[in-house]
Amino acid sequence: MATKVSVAIRKSQEFEEFLELNGFSVENLGEENFSVTRDEELAVMVNVTEGVMRFQVNICSTSTIDTKEMYFKFLDLNTEILPVSFGVDSTDADDPCLVLTESRLTADLSSDELLGVFDSLELATDRAEEVLTKGLN
Repeated sequence: MATKVSVAIRKSQEFEEFLELNGFSVENLGEENFSVTRDEELAVMVNVTEGVMRFQVNICSTSTIDTKEMYFKFLDLNTEILPVSFGVDSTDADDPCLVLTESRLTADLSSDELLGVFDSLELATDRAEEVLTKGLN
């Protein structure tokens, strides 16, 4: 019986083209910023600078989660939703936002790794929606 041998083939593809071929819509916002969407999911903002891709999904204004218990639930979820995590984006000091965030080095970034980030963000967004729904009812 002959032994089967598999050979991995590596091929490079531009970020935007790769995502579009995999069912995403990509909007180039300029200055190395992109808005990436898939189906009915929230937009993922992607920034690519100095060899690092930063991913961010805006979940809601922090004023929506103004109780200690809700903040604790989101922080507690960080242990379950790895590699992504919840954080607060205070770029707009008047309206800070609860976000999901992740980053990856662009060097040697594989297709599985990139798609895995988007899958992880989607699953974590679903968990955030569950917490918000229960907390607001």
